[in-house]
Amino acid sequence: MTATDQAALLRLARRRAGAGQDRTARPAAFQGEGPAPLSHAQQRMWLMDRLGQGGALYNVPLATRLRGPLDAEALAGALTALTARHTVLRTRYGQRDDQPYQEVGPTTAVPLPVVPATPAQAPELLAEEAARPFDLAAGPVLRALLLRHGPEDHTLLLTLHHIAVDGGSLPVLGADLAALYQAARTGGPAGLAEVETQYADYARWERARDAELTAAADRRAAALAGARGTALLRPVPPGARTRQAGLHTAPLTTATLDGLRRLGAEHGATLFAVVLAAAFATLRTATGEADLTLGCAGGHRARPELRRLVGLGVNTLPIRAELPGDPEFTEVLGLVRAALLDAQAHHDVPFDLILERLGAAARDADGNPLLAVSCDLIRPAEPLALPGLAAQAVEIDLGLAKFGLALLVEEGPQPRCLVQHDTAALDEPTAQRLLTGFAELLTAVAADPARRLGDLPGARLTGAVSDSTSDSASASVAEAEHPAVAALLADPRVAEAAVLTPEGGPALAYAVVRGPDAPSGLDLRTALRRRVPASSLPAAVTLVDALPRQADGSVDQARLPGAGAAPAGGSEPLDTVRAAFGELLGTTPQPDGDFFALGGHSLVAVQLAERLRIRTGLPLTGLDVLEQRTPRALAGLLDARAAERRAAPGRPSDAGRRPARAGTVLLTGATGGVGAAVLQELLAQGRPVRALARPESAHLLARQGVEVAEGDLADLDSLRRAVDGVDTVIHAACTFTEHATDVAAMRALLDGWQGGDFVFVGSIDAYGRPTAAEVAEGGPAEQPVSPYGQAKLDCERLLLEAVEAGRGRGAVVRSPIVWGPHRRLRDQLRWGSTGALYQAASAGEPLVLPAPAADGPDWYGASWVHSAALARAVTGCADGTGRASGRIVNAVTGHVSWPELAAELVRLLGSSSVIELRADADPELRRPWHYRADALADLLRPEPGEDWRSVLAAMVERRPS
Repeated sequence: MTATDQAALLRLARRRAGAGQDRTARPAAFQGEGPAPLSHAQQRMWLMDRLGQGGALYNVPLATRLRGPLDAEALAGALTALTARHTVLRTRYGQRDDQPYQEVGPTTAVPLPVVPATPAQAPELLAEEAARPFDLAAGPVLRALLLRHGPEDHTLLLTLHHIAVDGGSLPVLGADLAALYQAARTGGPAGLAEVETQYADYARWERARDAELTAAADRRAAALAGARGTALLRPVPPGARTRQAGLHTAPLTTATLDGLRRLGAEHGATLFAVVLAAAFATLRTATGEADLTLGCAGGHRARPELRRLVGLGVNTLPIRAELPGDPEFTEVLGLVRAALLDAQAHHDVPFDLILERLGAAARDADGNPLLAVSCDLIRPAEPLALPGLAAQAVEIDLGLAKFGLALLVEEGPQPRCLVQHDTAALDEPTAQRLLTGFAELLTAVAADPARRLGDLPGARLTGAVSDSTSDSASASVAEAEHPAVAALLADPRVAEAAVLTPEGGPALAYAVVRGPDAPSGLDLRTALRRRVPASSLPAAVTLVDALPRQADGSVDQARLPGAGAAPAGGSEPLDTVRAAFGELLGTTPQPDGDFFALGGHSLVAVQLAERLRIRTGLPLTGLDVLEQRTPRALAGLLDARAAERRAAPGRPSDAGRRPARAGTVLLTGATGGVGAAVLQELLAQGRPVRALARPESAHLLARQGVEVAEGDLADLDSLRRAVDGVDTVIHAACTFTEHATDVAAMRALLDGWQGGDFVFVGSIDAYGRPTAAEVAEGGPAEQPVSPYGQAKLDCERLLLEAVEAGRGRGAVVRSPIVWGPHRRLRDQLRWGSTGALYQAASAGEPLVLPAPAADGPDWYGASWVHSAALARAVTGCADGTGRASGRIVNAVTGHVSWPELAAELVRLLGSSSVIELRADADPELRRPWHYRADALADLLRPEPGEDWRSVLAAMVERRPS
């Protein structure tokens, strides 16, 4: 391709981009308040975090050695001003109704701890801080650390999460920080122009274009039809991965880099295009594959108003090129350059949408993504330059690999070639040989680009173990025994193994493991991939405590988890799993339908796991879905976990006897509807939790990473052990009917309370039946008070007396009826006033409501709170700030009249019931009270999906029988 051809392609790309801008409103036009959707790039980051594949992988550390008179106070003020200026730096990421959202928080001071450290101590301190994970749900996404080596010698480390920034954001942040630091130091204005577009507005704008982007993704997916990942990399099934990086480097001379630039100029290509062509050529030789697809980073900053946008504005571009025969390198460059320009012309098409369109074709047999290899042209990090200081960049390598393999060239005064790889996907010797071939090829084509691939440096490399190797490894296995059994037993950590082969479905393997370093089911299946033929690879390996056996000692296959999950016959939990698949994927699959082939992807995996957790009460994660893949295998896993849970009472527990982690929160009632919501909020905030639970419920909580203290409210010794050593107590449990037990439990918890925050979840029943229709927070109780309300009052009194005595900070949060999707909260449709209305509507009977009296109130109804809002309120009173300490506050989302509620129940149930207003209605329905909830109003503000109609619909969806 000539330079003229190149220019024509560039003009075409610009015309396409310009046409898109003409059709689309400016991002600034989408300004809004409150929660916003995530951009596609952000959603990918959020999913990685939810799937346990985040950790420090997407941390962005910026370290700078600063010499000179540094004003630490001015720097702290400048960092706070930076977060005020760019709202994405103070944004948190939550989830409602199966969908993630982002919400900007208030501007708060950015802590800048100053730690004395010698230059020799600095690398370890910097690496430790840079690798510390972020909590995206709680924030913040920016951390700062200042190491003080001497009076005028410091190292500043800023660590950000990639969900908030990209490479294009860093120069903007650096320049703004310098201006804000100068202003803080001198007291003058920063002189910065107003930020035109905040990132949340950009995300709204991008999501408004989803229909257009989806259509474009269909076209891009068609161009990738038939593409495959490289066989050079070992299969790494989805699951928890360390992503430990191996890094190999080789120097390049400046003459080589200059030669590559000249080559690009002669052929109308950038230096990056030349490097990308060299990467394709290297892999073509190493794998023997002519049809290759590599990934590179693309940007969303073509529009002028987005060039100074701070946020995640990058997209992964799949570059597919076919290099048949033995072409000259210049021909390779032309083919790769054309493919690159075509991809860049569609830079705004989110890669995750393309993957969704590709479905199962985007992954290999083990679920690995199509793009496991990337290429990039990088530059040395720039320091954060602050006025009056000499700045020097400090390199921090987190030692983690985002891709299975990355081929890189670094510009700068000391150019070099780099190969980074996931050590689980590629071994060190192969990576070193690949680096050697890449570096030598770059040097060779810089000197003579007309050489053919067959004449260039490089060699065919051995990748993953082939099926033929596995065939020979298992050739000695007896025909009567499944080859996976022998392969599993070859691992010394496996004590027993069995394979179940359902009729018409894939095999399911089971293993009993032993030893302190016992493998997971995912580890064992990964090993099997290299030891048995693909045709014999089980769909999953499930760990069990023991294999069920018949009287003769043989394995009782009928009692293996999942054995009952046959294709027909109404089995549980297979039917539950298949139904959930169908709801999210649009079609109910066969028991052995593959998740990816059905159109599943990471977000659906997270949603499916959460739906099944709610319906089965068993622990399940998105990673489990990605590993098991079929309804049958997933049902088998749930069967195994149900069996483990049933066996839980026999397990001894040492919770409460080992020292608690710093900041630990003791939560009672964690398996109930309210406590479960509080638990999820605490986990989202990244707070360590110790949960009180009965032995039969302990397994469920432990699977969520929670420390379990086994016991209950009637076992006072278990309460004292549970509270020992914790920093915060949230008491959300009660018996409902045993007054003396509830009061004794409160006394036991207070006996062991050692200070900090203590929050008690009370009830508006403690107000009794007030005279006034509007009830102030903490107002006096008015008779009659129900026994349940009196028990709450007595517990409240004990806590407030302890607070008054100086024991610590304590608050009472009174709630009305709690509505939410948790199965325990759905059961409330059986109870009380709302339960009576629900049962009548279900039966088609009249709904009898109180008629307003001539001289009485003109409104009767229910006060209610959404479980998620209550959780925010409760944890907000336990955040160490002393909010509401010594007080009784209310947590109320809203009030709904009985006629409104009755009409909605009739609609949701399709009932024939009629609504009647009568004087002889149930006296319990005569509830005229509106409860003020001013103290916690900011925490109770409804988020999307927290209106009463939506939550009632969610509760009725799985109505109790």
